[in-house]
Amino acid sequence: MAPQGSRAELEFGGPLGAAALLLLLPATMFHLLLVARSGPARLLGPPPYLPELEELWSPWALLLCLTWLGLQAALYLLPARKVAEGQELKDKSRLSYPINGRRGFHWLPPHPSSLHSQHCCHSMYGEVAGVALRKLKCLPNGSGQGLRPPWALGCFQALVLTALLVGLGVLAGLPLSALPEMLLPLAFAATLIAFIFSLLLYLKALVAPASALAPGGNSGNPIYDFFLGRELNPRICSFDFKYFCELRPGLIGWVLINLALLMQEAELRGSPSLAMWLVNGFQLLYVGDALWHEEAVLTTMDIIHDGFGFMLAFGDLAWVPFTYSLQAQFLLYHPEPLGLPLASVICLINAVGYYIFRGANSQKNAFRKNPSDPRVADLETISTATGRRLLVSGWWGMVRHPNYLGDLIMALAWSLPCGVSHLLPYFYLLYFTALLVHREARDEQQCLRKYGLAWHAYCRRVPYRIVPYIY
Repeated sequence: MAPQGSRAELEFGGPLGAAALLLLLPATMFHLLLVARSGPARLLGPPPYLPELEELWSPWALLLCLTWLGLQAALYLLPARKVAEGQELKDKSRLSYPINGRRGFHWLPPHPSSLHSQHCCHSMYGEVAGVALRKLKCLPNGSGQGLRPPWALGCFQALVLTALLVGLGVLAGLPLSALPEMLLPLAFAATLIAFIFSLLLYLKALVAPASALAPGGNSGNPIYDFFLGRELNPRICSFDFKYFCELRPGLIGWVLINLALLMQEAELRGSPSLAMWLVNGFQLLYVGDALWHEEAVLTTMDIIHDGFGFMLAFGDLAWVPFTYSLQAQFLLYHPEPLGLPLASVICLINAVGYYIFRGANSQKNAFRKNPSDPRVADLETISTATGRRLLVSGWWGMVRHPNYLGDLIMALAWSLPCGVSHLLPYFYLLYFTALLVHREARDEQQCLRKYGLAWHAYCRRVPYRIVPYIY
């Protein structure tokens, strides 16, 4: 256990808040699954009924979830060309992570003056900073945790191979369109796996060295530590559990559930609706971008700050695939006519959001790699006592978190194909707004502690946090 003085302040309301979230998060997920298929589809009302245990529990659903995790784990271990080094840990070592290898074998270390704070803690799919791309051998690092071998398959290739395997399965008679009827037992199985997995992670962390513990997950309260996660990067040999779960089974599973919902709609109505096509296309673009830029996750708060406990395990394995597919679930049971003019406007909204999201992250990434790059050389910066610089122009001079702004605009575009007669499809937008505002507040606290007066100067230059002239 870490020394008392090294413990971070308790978050999420402390042990009582953590205990409440242990119940509230699964309950919310099941509520959404139930109301999406009901006639009224009321987000704020009670669920249409409370399912019996026989409806939730299915050995076949558990087997299907375990098979899915096994498939993604097998793809994780298949050959790839490159790995990336994560940020420096407490014991001065660095862990290595497989990436998809789209940029060849050259090494591009970031310029030492180009690592700036407002980008060190960002949304889940921001860009990477401080990673060295190189070939590595599988040797233990200073903390005794195995380095990732250079032959691990990257996330984007895993998505492509999964698509090929699913396509072959469908051609061979795999009833993918039957998957929507199993969402309740599948979600129950995923939740059960998340609880058991989190317990095993907690027990493993009890024997982990102090240098391997997360800043906030070693409070001494078992409920809080179980929820937040004690160990920062739990591994067995070369298998990194957090990195694996962050990008692979949940995100790819989300796309698969969307596809199954589209196929079932085609069986029910002869062809998928335009609204269903838009939701599938928008969210596939988002997931594909996340997996293509997979090294981005290495500098997110999830990887560099939060331990791996129930919060992330449940979020990755259950919440993401079964909650983020809510719009497609809604459209299956509540078809929404959508004309081409309105569809074009919605596509434009999504394109604007993606343009901001990708443009902000690409600009930051270019600056971190080489501040002299012609694309970013004219950007204005503020120096800090740490030697790092803060961007105060370009995308990052408009608001402090332009990638969050792009995220929210895209979230709106995903909901609009569902019409405006129900609040339920807009749950993701409401939830994601609350999530990003909370995460932005956590970012502010960390950056203020790290950069002090320079951060105050930055905030004066860039007063708006996410939405220009509003917030």
